[in-house]
Parts: sequence; structure tokens; C-alpha cells
Amino acid sequence: MTQSILTSRNYSRHPILVLFVSFVLLALGVYAITEIVFPIKGMIIQPLVFLMTTIGILLTIVSFVLYKTGTFHYLSSLRVLLLLMVAVIVGTVIFYLWVLSEALFSNSIYLSFMTMAMFFAGMSSISFGYFVSRAMTQRLFTLSDAVGKVAQGDFSTRLEIVGNDEIAYLAQSFNAMAADLEQIETQKQQLEQTRRDLVAWVSHDLRTPLTSMRVMLEALADGVITDEETEQRYIQTTLKEIQHLSHMLTDLFEMAKLDVGHIDLEIHPTPIADLISDTMGSLMAKAQKKGITLEGGVEEGIDLVYVAPDKIQRVLKNLIDNAIKYTPAGEKVIISAKHCDDTSVRIDVHNTGVHIVSEDLPNLFDSFYRGEKSRATTDDERGTGLGLAIARGFVQAHGGKIWAESDPQSGTTFSFTIPNRALKT
Repeated sequence: MTQSILTSRNYSRHPILVLFVSFVLLALGVYAITEIVFPIKGMIIQPLVFLMTTIGILLTIVSFVLYKTGTFHYLSSLRVLLLLMVAVIVGTVIFYLWVLSEALFSNSIYLSFMTMAMFFAGMSSISFGYFVSRAMTQRLFTLSDAVGKVAQGDFSTRLEIVGNDEIAYLAQSFNAMAADLEQIETQKQQLEQTRRDLVAWVSHDLRTPLTSMRVMLEALADGVITDEETEQRYIQTTLKEIQHLSHMLTDLFEMAKLDVGHIDLEIHPTPIADLISDTMGSLMAKAQKKGITLEGGVEEGIDLVYVAPDKIQRVLKNLIDNAIKYTPAGEKVIISAKHCDDTSVRIDVHNTGVHIVSEDLPNLFDSFYRGEKSRATTDDERGTGLGLAIARGFVQAHGGKIWAESDPQSGTTFSFTIPNRALKT
């Protein structure tokens, strides 16, 4: 906004030509008024008009040359420049008035009084210009102090927008720059924290499967294992560990793409009922193995939703798999889809018999976060700590939101919404 305001000002590309023409037109106007409209008899107007026009043009040319050569930049401060400007203006006005006084008043007393009045007027103008310059320089000094704070890393620094002039626009641009830098710094800190979490996670979670595989492979290589049953068990366990590591790397790759915002969403009309039933089917064996019942249902009137089916199915799989992992045997996991409002669909994954304390709920969707219950899982149920974070990223990429609610009596529900563009049309 600031940039558009500043660039919208149209300054002439040929200021010296414009000012020269203005002086000529002014001189012609004065001559016409004094000779035709209000003729002044007995006065020689032409020399006076010529003199003042010549001085004005010469002063304009000199100031333009100083401007183009950058001479003004070598003054000690903006205040000196403004005072110089006021002094030149006042001096020029005094000279013009003195010339007119010489022509109009032949009496030396009148001329003395006129000269004295002009000098007092000049001093008053200079004092006024001094305080105007001081008001401007104080705002610039405030801006300079703020720039120094930002340079030292205080990106929360903001300037109060005072007035509607160029300095105010500059302060507005500074605030926008500081806000951008603060956001970048926040993202940098988040990435740094993620890096630290990743290092801690890798050192903890990768060490266990790698150590286990090394021990079993060394036993097989050294011939310590003699019976075929134990050998096959070692091989199967090693394959499971490799599969677990593969899932870890896949999750890390997905999180890396989510962090940089490089998500390819191939959105097209998709039956939400098919997504739910297919995901339930892929996890049915795991649920039955734990003695858990899977139930699903879709509210009437919901058919096609415009989503990336692979991403939403990944969200469903993560949530349902997570529910199965922490639900005791004999309990249920219920998946349902219903209208949230006129433009979105809500999907709930509810598991009975499990309660998550309120302190853990806000952190469930953070990368590498694990609550107390996750530490009690078996080796077959180890997770990467990224499943819920990936689910959140995919849901937010669709323009939806995801959250969790838990109650000691009824259990825990993970819910997310997706915009239902089919309902809009």
C-alpha cells in the first residue's frame, strides 16, 4: 500500500522547463495587469518585471544545478537544508519588496520603515522554518533509532504513524518491513526447533531399530542361530524394522514438503463414502487382531467432495490407525461424516475407552510430540510422531481445520473439516 501511494505521485520529468515557463507566464500576467487591467501611470513597470523574472529564473537554474550535482547532500543535516531554503525564500522576498519600495516610495522614512518591517518578517519566517525543520528531523531521528533496534535483532519495533506526509509513508513502510522480518525470524526459530527435535528424534527412535537389526544380522552372520524357526523369526523381525524405517523416511519426506509448502494437490470430485470404506478395509485386519470393532457411516446428502483423495485418505488412515493403536480391546472406533455447515463436511474418528488429558490436546498435532500413553505402546506399534502433524498439514492445505476432543466417559474424538465445493454448486 505504501509503495503504491509513493509511486502514484507524478513528479515532472522536466522541472526546470516547467518553472521557466511558469516565470514567463507570471511575468506576462503581471505586465498585462499593470499595463492593461490596472494601468499604473508614470511608472516603468517593464524593467521591474524583467528584473524579478530574471532573478527568479537564475535562482531556479542555480538550485536545479545544485540538486543535480548532489550538493545539497553534503549539508550537515536536513535542518540546515530546510533553514537554507527558508533563508533563500525570505531573502528573495525581501529583495523583491525592497525593489518595489524603492520604486513606490521616494521618501526615505517610508523606505526605512519598509526595510525594517521586511527584516522582522524575515526573522519571523526563519524562526518558523526552524521549528518546522525540528519537527521533521525529530521524526527522522525516531526512525533512525528504530532502524538501529531492528539491526540489533529487535524485530518487534514499530513506529507510530503520525501525519500523512512522506515521512509517515516511510514509517508505514518501516513497520511493514519490521513485521516481515519478525515473521521470518519466527519461522527461522521454528525451523531451528524442528531441526533440534529431528536430531533428538533420530538419535532416539532410529537407534533402537538399527541396534536391533545389527544384533540379529550379526547373530545370523556368525552362525549363532542354528534352528530354522529362530532364523525365520529373526529375518521377519528385521524386515519389520526395515519397513518401520521406511515409514519413518516417508513421513519425514512428507513433513519436509509440508514445511516448505510444496504440496501437490490433485483435487477432483471424490465419493467420501468410498474413501472411508477403503481406509477402514485396509485397517480392518489390524483392528480385529486387537479385538477392536470398526464402524463407519456417512450422513445422507453427502456424496462427492472436491479433495485430493490420496491426501485425505492418508489423513483418515493416520487418524484411524492412531485410534486403533490406543484403544483397548473390546472397544470401538467409529468413523462418521456429516454436514458441518453449508460449505464444508466434518469427519469424526471417535474411539471409546480412551481419554487424553487436557494438557496434551493442544500439542497432539505438533511434530515429534508424544503423550504419556504413546510410551506404553509395543514395538509393533511404534510411531514416528509425525502422523498427526502430517494429517494437520494435509487438512490445512485443503482449507480445512483439524482438532481433538476428549472426555473421560465417552472417549476421544479426532475431527477435521474439508470445504465441500460440490455443495456450493
